[in-house]
Amino acid sequence: MDTLTRMRAFIDVVEAEGFSAAARKIGRSKALLSKYVRELEDELGALLLNRTTRQFSLTEAGHTYYQRASEILRDVESLQETVRESSSDIRGRIKISASRSFADADIGQCLIDFCAEQPDIILDVRLDDRFVDLVEEGFDLAIRITRMQDSSLIAKRLAPFRVIACGTRELIERVGKPERPEQLSSLPCIVDTNNRSRNTWQFQRENGPSISVQLSGPMEINSPLATRRAALAGLGFALLPDFIARPDIESGKLVSILEDFVMHDAGIYAVYPHRRYLPAKVRVLVDYLTKWFKNNRRV
Repeated sequence: MDTLTRMRAFIDVVEAEGFSAAARKIGRSKALLSKYVRELEDELGALLLNRTTRQFSLTEAGHTYYQRASEILRDVESLQETVRESSSDIRGRIKISASRSFADADIGQCLIDFCAEQPDIILDVRLDDRFVDLVEEGFDLAIRITRMQDSSLIAKRLAPFRVIACGTRELIERVGKPERPEQLSSLPCIVDTNNRSRNTWQFQRENGPSISVQLSGPMEINSPLATRRAALAGLGFALLPDFIARPDIESGKLVSILEDFVMHDAGIYAVYPHRRYLPAKVRVLVDYLTKWFKNNRRV
């Protein structure tokens, strides 16, 4: 019995959080999985799992082994796909992390269009507004809307991205239209708490210094879409992603403000771990998204 087979059995058990659940998931017997894991522990000379009738948990050695073994198996699978890459038979599952606002907006259509074009690839999309650890949590790819900082991850810019400060005409008639960012500190604002700076909005004129504005208002909520609805209701000014605000700006329901001060250096990125062998299915997805955004600049 080779080490890779035992390694796969161990990872299946960990990810299913138990031998019985893993056996049901992969169609092998609980006794066989237990045998593989026990042989792996004997081979390593270390206990990987704490087993009791009521508790299942990784030992410190087990946690370390799980992280590294997961990376090794992904590399093995990626290498296999790379070798088979010349074949048109691209298939498998891609585990993706994306924000809810991305998936719910019009640009989320890119994932649906990809699935329609590649029926042999399954997109396992996990929506979460936090920045997941791609390696730790086993993601193949993340779609992030951000200003990219130095990272061990590989990032492919799919499209430019900017935010729009805006409010309704009725709000502007009631409280006035701010001409400088600092004026927002005394005006009602809707705070999207997904924003890393939360109640502090950042502005910058081209080639000028960054301006930080502390603000408050009647609502703080962790959803760009809910922030948009609150802004449309006239509760306050909002800072919204352009792909969410643009239709309302074009229809006149919202009015853009402080256009000369809004930062433009963010983007929509496909982000993936730095691996020696990028799986062919992931490369196909990244290439598709790059082309999709190029052809759908107004989405």
